[in-house]
Amino acid sequence: MAERRLLVLFGSQTGTAQDTAERIGREAKRRHLRCQVQALDSCDVANLIHEPLVVFVCATTGQGDPPDNMKMFWRFLFRKNLPAGSLCQLDFAVLGLGDSSYPKFNFIAKKLHKRVLQLGGNPLLPVALGDDQHDLGPDAVIDPWLVALWDKILALYPLPPGLEIIGPDVRLPPKYSLHYLPEDCPPPDSDVLQPTAPGAAPCELQPFAARLVSNQRLTAPSHFQDVRLMEFDIAGSGITFSPGDVVMIQPQNCPEDVQQFCQLLRLEPDRRFVLKPTEPGTSLPPLLPQPCTIRHLVTHYLDISCVPRRSFFELLAYFSTSELEREKLQEFSSAQGQEELFSYCNRPRRTTLEALWDFPHTTAAIPADYLLDLIPRIRPRAFSIASSMLAHPERLQILVAVVRYRTRLSKPRRGLCSTWLASLNPQQSDVRVPLWVKKGGMKFPTDPATPVIMIGPGTGVAPFRAAIQERVALGCRGNCLFFGCRHRDRDFYCQTEWEELVAKGFLTLFTAFSRDQEEKVYVQHRIQENRRLVWELLSSGNAHVYLAG
Repeated sequence: MAERRLLVLFGSQTGTAQDTAERIGREAKRRHLRCQVQALDSCDVANLIHEPLVVFVCATTGQGDPPDNMKMFWRFLFRKNLPAGSLCQLDFAVLGLGDSSYPKFNFIAKKLHKRVLQLGGNPLLPVALGDDQHDLGPDAVIDPWLVALWDKILALYPLPPGLEIIGPDVRLPPKYSLHYLPEDCPPPDSDVLQPTAPGAAPCELQPFAARLVSNQRLTAPSHFQDVRLMEFDIAGSGITFSPGDVVMIQPQNCPEDVQQFCQLLRLEPDRRFVLKPTEPGTSLPPLLPQPCTIRHLVTHYLDISCVPRRSFFELLAYFSTSELEREKLQEFSSAQGQEELFSYCNRPRRTTLEALWDFPHTTAAIPADYLLDLIPRIRPRAFSIASSMLAHPERLQILVAVVRYRTRLSKPRRGLCSTWLASLNPQQSDVRVPLWVKKGGMKFPTDPATPVIMIGPGTGVAPFRAAIQERVALGCRGNCLFFGCRHRDRDFYCQTEWEELVAKGFLTLFTAFSRDQEEKVYVQHRIQENRRLVWELLSSGNAHVYLAG
């Protein structure tokens, strides 16, 4: 009998594709299939020729781009020298997650399906195209597609004699078991971030602990939005960057939320534990020290401030000791309950921690072993770099708009990363922030004579500040910036810097302050007023135009 094994590979940017891939992994276990779930870039692509059965789950990002954790796989798959029949033994299915309001809707899933077909793969089903714009979200496509997928897979790989599908009333074992260490066990050397190994460029698995040098508010105290210019010391990190590049920052939960979470779940923050995989072949989560404290796990790893997904409520229902709470949780995790779940979670942006408050009996009964199955890890946040290495060697600066807004919930919603960054005070202590740099999507002209037109309202000006600093350091004068904000005296970021460059002849600046007069004025009005100059730069100067929001 053929070996009943399934490989589920995902390319995920915001976590939805990973969440869906893990759901398929759980459903495979219920059908007694040996199943591994991995990011596409974590798997050895050359081994695909030995895999009998693969389900690909992939999102499309930006303008039809693959997610970051499948970029290497993507390059490999489209190599010209791959033989046409190299995947002829592979039965496969592709599930795409996209948003039909974008022109390249599910582009990556469609292209992947086509390419695996070219290489000889046998499709079990047509490609599924999940759509964020649907009233019920991507699940409207995923749910019926999975029913059809399991029918196909079980026809090819029937259940072994005497085995039944494990029903939805049975709770699956956790991915890891959590073993508490005796309280008198000596603590590890350090619970904090270690600096990167010398020689290695910092990356997600090895971020650099950069010292925060300054944290300056740029907006007037009376202005509704708090925007910061933050500077980090990156001396000795091996980090290099160009204008247009992006810095990734790994945020953490605030101490009050960590304390509340531990109280709700009756966890002792300073208890130390080690994790052990419950199945062979499961790797330990990267970035978690072993041994680890509960406090470190909740502060640096568990995303207790994210809006919980359907899978969260599905797992939570298994722990419920209260019939009333269990019924509600089961409704939220059913296909019929998705509109109700959207109104409860997504519309008001309710956090995981707040949802746990609403189900107190269930929350108190959550076994610690299931924490990593229940709550996803905190994802890094991306910021455009707002400085040039030529102007500020060994320094990296960013513009941060602190995210704070209201929904129907009484407590204002706060962005996890921006709120944490804004709270850091470099005057008080040696503050470290884990970060690494990624190539950005903007490339500025190498020829210093090429003029550049930059349109950057609000914090969208960040990458242009980096570009202007760099170009000025190289002696380039053809810099034209259209900047927009609400008020000249409240949120005109870097005003003095721009005015000095204008005085020295390095910058042509056009500003639009939308609320400083009766009728609103935006950057597009300034472009229209200066259309002759813009056209001259484009037609005779071959200017490059850049826009950032």
